[in-house]
Amino acid sequence: MTHAPEVISLGCRLNISESERIGAMLEGEGDVVVVNSCAVTNEAVRQTRQAIRKARRARPDARLLVTGCAADIEREQIAAMPEVDGLIANAAKLDPRAWNLPAQPDVRVPTRTRAFIGIQNGCDHACTFCIIPQGRGKSRSLKISEVLKEVETHLKLGAKEVVLTGVDVTSWGHDLPSRPLLGSLVSRLLEAFPELQRLRMSSLDGIEIDEELFDLFASEQRLMPHLHLSLQHGADLILKRMKRRHLRDDAVSLVNRLKQARPELAIGADLIAGFPTESASHHAENLSIIRELDIVHGHIFPFSPREGTPAARMPQHNKALIKQRAAELREAVNGTRQAWLNSLLGKPLEVLAEKDGTGYAPQFARVALPSGTKPGSLVQVTPTQLHEGLLQ
Repeated sequence: MTHAPEVISLGCRLNISESERIGAMLEGEGDVVVVNSCAVTNEAVRQTRQAIRKARRARPDARLLVTGCAADIEREQIAAMPEVDGLIANAAKLDPRAWNLPAQPDVRVPTRTRAFIGIQNGCDHACTFCIIPQGRGKSRSLKISEVLKEVETHLKLGAKEVVLTGVDVTSWGHDLPSRPLLGSLVSRLLEAFPELQRLRMSSLDGIEIDEELFDLFASEQRLMPHLHLSLQHGADLILKRMKRRHLRDDAVSLVNRLKQARPELAIGADLIAGFPTESASHHAENLSIIRELDIVHGHIFPFSPREGTPAARMPQHNKALIKQRAAELREAVNGTRQAWLNSLLGKPLEVLAEKDGTGYAPQFARVALPSGTKPGSLVQVTPTQLHEGLLQ
C-alpha cells in the first residue's frame, strides 16, 4: 500500500503553520512521516516521544523524521530513539534543501478555513522558565512584502480568516530596516486586502502592543475582538522572577482601556501555576487576575522545570501543590467562561464554519451549526442554549 507523506504537529500555532508548509513541500515524496515537535515543557517532550512511537507503529515502513523544538533542544535523546530515522534542524525546516528537495519558491499550501501565517520566529527575551529561545533562536521577522504574499496565496485558496502567529509576535519588525511596529503590518494587510473578512492575532505580549495596533483592536471590525495575552502570572514579584517585562497593573490598564472602546472584546491568557517561590498570596493574585481581566480563554500550565533554564535552579514546589493550584486556576477560568458564554445567548453571531459541524464566532466562542453547513462559509447564528461549553 502506497502512503502519502504525513506531518504530525505538536505545540504552538506557529508549528501548525510550519507543518502545512512542510506537508506541501513533501507532497509526492513517498512514504515519509514528519513529527514537528514541541519542547516548551517536560510534558510536551513526553508527548513528542509518544507521538514518535505511535507514528512508527502506524507506519512501520515509513521514513520517520523529526523536526521542531525538541529536535534541537533534546537532540541527542530524540536521535537515540530507535523509531527515528533522522532529524531536521528547526531553523532549516522550511528550506526544501534540508529535505533533499530542489528549491520550491512558490509552494502551494492547501488552506483551511483559517490560515495560520507565521510572521515571526525566535525570541530575544530570557524568561527564566522558557527553553524556547534555545530551540528557535533569535527573533526573525518576515518582510511586509513576504507577509502580503502569504496572505494573498491563502485568500486565493479560499481562506476566510487569517491568523498571524509566531513565537513572540509583538517583536515582529524589530530586526527589519526602520524597525516597523506590528500595528503598521496589520494596517497594511487590512488596506491591501479589503476582501479579507477576518484577521485574528495569536498570543501577544501586552507590553509591546503599539498604539496603532491598540487603535485597530479598539475600532477595526475585521480585526477579531479576541486578545490572547502572554500574561503568565498575576503577582508582580513572580513576574519579576520570571523576568517578564510587564507588571499586573500594565495588563489591567491595557484590558480596561480596550474594553472601554470595544466592550465585546474577549480576553485569553497564558497562566503558570506553581512557579518556584510562589506563595499562597501570590497564587491568590493569580486567581484574582482571572476575575479582574474576565479571562474567558485560559491556557493554564502547571509549572514544569526545564533543564537549562534559571527557574529550574530555583526552590521547587511539590507536584501535588502545583497540580492543585493549576486545578484552581482552571476552575476560576471555567467560571468566567461559563458566565461569558451565557451572556452570548440570544445574540446574533457571525460564525466561520469548520468541517466538524461547529465554527468560531469573532470572539472565538465555539458554536454548533445547522446540519449541512458548508465548511468555510460565514453563517449568522443566534444561539439559544449552552451545552457542555458549546453554544447551540
